[in-house]
Amino acid sequence: MKRSDFIKTSVAATAIGTSGLGLLSSFTTPEYKKRISILHTNDVHSHIDPFPADHTKYPNLGGAARRMNYIQKIKAENPNTLILDAGDAFQGTPYFNFYGGELEYKVMSKLGYHASTIGNHEFDNGIDNIAAQLAHAKFDMINTNYDLKNTSLDGLVKKHQIYEVDQFKIGIFGVGIELAGLVSKDLYKEAKYLDPIDIAKDEVRYLKDEQKCDLVICLSHIGYAYKSDKVDDVKLAKATQGIDLIIGGHTHTFLDEPQVFKNSAGEDVMVNQVGWAGLQLGHIEFYFDEANQVKAVESSIAHL
Repeated sequence: MKRSDFIKTSVAATAIGTSGLGLLSSFTTPEYKKRISILHTNDVHSHIDPFPADHTKYPNLGGAARRMNYIQKIKAENPNTLILDAGDAFQGTPYFNFYGGELEYKVMSKLGYHASTIGNHEFDNGIDNIAAQLAHAKFDMINTNYDLKNTSLDGLVKKHQIYEVDQFKIGIFGVGIELAGLVSKDLYKEAKYLDPIDIAKDEVRYLKDEQKCDLVICLSHIGYAYKSDKVDDVKLAKATQGIDLIIGGHTHTFLDEPQVFKNSAGEDVMVNQVGWAGLQLGHIEFYFDEANQVKAVESSIAHL
């Protein structure tokens, strides 16, 4: 990928009720006919239904039905679409208290998600519950920096996954936040936290250099940015090279558009996060030339 040819443009997109404005209606790149669409969420927190009509901040907003409508619209426009999530699908409404995550994973499967990563709230009913609920998931659970060898998640969580979309190879890996001090030890048991930056460097080397992926995406549940030395998405972007997009979670950060940072090689890497509760859906379009080099990137936020 020639980073000197990397261009980012932005256009607003809004989904109102069960209908949405098409992202591509005001954007034309006739010279670039090959594209990959990335749709993403984070920190949905069991919000299957819209917020109630009397909610003081988000009346009637959100909900899986509106998300489904937007996803179907984009997939109809471009079948080469990946749907991704950056963790914390669990905890936040009575659906989790009653079903323990089963409904959340069934809904994500129905919406056509390809992959998610593990958020800290996935551990709220214990690591064994995550393993049990993954039986209902028709998508990949990906985490790279938790050592799960001596846990019930061993063999159920992938370190990475390569998706072949049309003629492109999309490599995805995932990183999670340090659990000690945030999650009770009896809930995560023998899971061990490994440094996300070190892990990311190894994964990118494998996905980009060995597997020749056209895009490398990190699903991150470590948080967007901290004033402390704590590892976050911005630090991860700056300390590594070869990642094209970091889809973040944990801090419930509403970004108007992906933020672009220089990585350790002086190349552009995008970081995005779309708040929480399924109120927004991130939408990123990668346009490629005939040599499969990224030539343009378009971003938008669907407000549901």
